[in-house]
Amino acid sequence: MATNDPVDSDGLPEEPAELLPPTSVLTLDEYLDMQAALGDRTRFTLLYRLVHFGERSPKALAEALDVQANTLHYHLNKLVDAGLVEKRKRAQADDEGLFSYYRATSLGSDILEHGVEELIRRERDYRDAYASE
Repeated sequence: MATNDPVDSDGLPEEPAELLPPTSVLTLDEYLDMQAALGDRTRFTLLYRLVHFGERSPKALAEALDVQANTLHYHLNKLVDAGLVEKRKRAQADDEGLFSYYRATSLGSDILEHGVEELIRRERDYRDAYASE
């Protein structure tokens, strides 16, 4: 039930944007963009691999996911734009040249752990709790 008060009986603001601290670095829309970026299976899988298995080259990611290079770069760019993944280039070339590598940001790691992975953990906990009865 909505009231004219800016805070409901549980102490939560009516407007979701008011959940952000006054000095928040990100806007609510930026947080929502991060969540939306993970709504795609390919991007979720990319972030999952980068969080749990470390930085990877585009070639290694394309092979692991069995996707074409242009599709891979489209999804990586979405993750970079959302702030969940960062791209870096090797500082010095070796005999194979300069390569780009991608790695998860701390925000990427956190949203993965406390988002979909947390929901999966909870489902397992509930299933195990009810299965023992």
